[in-house]
Amino acid sequence: MADRFIRYETDDKIGIITLDRAEKLNAISGEVREQLTEAFIDADLDEATSVVVLRGEGRAFCVGYDLTGGEPDKDPWRHDTLKWHRSLKRAVEFEMMPWYMRKPIIASVQGHAVGAGCEIALFCDLTIAAEGTKFGEPEIRFSEAGPALVMPWIIGFKRARELLYFGDLIDAETALEFGMINKIVPASELAEYTMKYARRLSLVDPEALVATKQAITRGADTGGFRNAMMAGLDAVAPLYAAKTASGRKFVEIARNQDLKAALAWRNGQFEE
Repeated sequence: MADRFIRYETDDKIGIITLDRAEKLNAISGEVREQLTEAFIDADLDEATSVVVLRGEGRAFCVGYDLTGGEPDKDPWRHDTLKWHRSLKRAVEFEMMPWYMRKPIIASVQGHAVGAGCEIALFCDLTIAAEGTKFGEPEIRFSEAGPALVMPWIIGFKRARELLYFGDLIDAETALEFGMINKIVPASELAEYTMKYARRLSLVDPEALVATKQAITRGADTGGFRNAMMAGLDAVAPLYAAKTASGRKFVEIARNQDLKAALAWRNGQFEE
């Protein structure tokens, strides 16, 4: 029997999706992505609920895609742009699922929401963060970029450019100032506050919530949102296939030592 990394349960009118891979800081493996996709669909179709909460077990909400395995399955086409495009397209469609769900989805985050974890939190309708949470997309430091460039749409181009160009992480207070999150609460109160927040939202008739979310989503698409996500994908796919100096060194250290050592090497160069 396959390991289960995603839990789905309900509490009155609230559906709760939990990332349950705490020992890996809820990093997204192939199994996690498959199971989370199923959970998004199940939660959206659940007639007993009108609001969804997405949370992570343990010290972190989600640290992005799991790189600890070295991705050996990608080695044969490591420098094939077309195959990278197909792979990244699946990643974009997966990350955008909260955006296109009928029901509003609340991200409840703690520890780190980085890489794809940050992107998924941004695609959720509302986000509540625990004090001390770090946000960001550090992929550029090892010559990659988030496949779904949603950040400019949420916080504006100037701020997004700075975060995406440098790969810096920001704290919850800065994320709140930038409009990436809605609330900050003490870490010990995150679960209770999230459920209280979700219950208050569930007092609204589900028809009204669905219609309002649909109006916002369709309006964004009319303004070019989905086309922008796909255009960004077209632009970054060749980067994944490129041979860059820092990218080669990063992979070399990760394979000869481990991912932690590779991250320490690269991040150390950006310390002020």
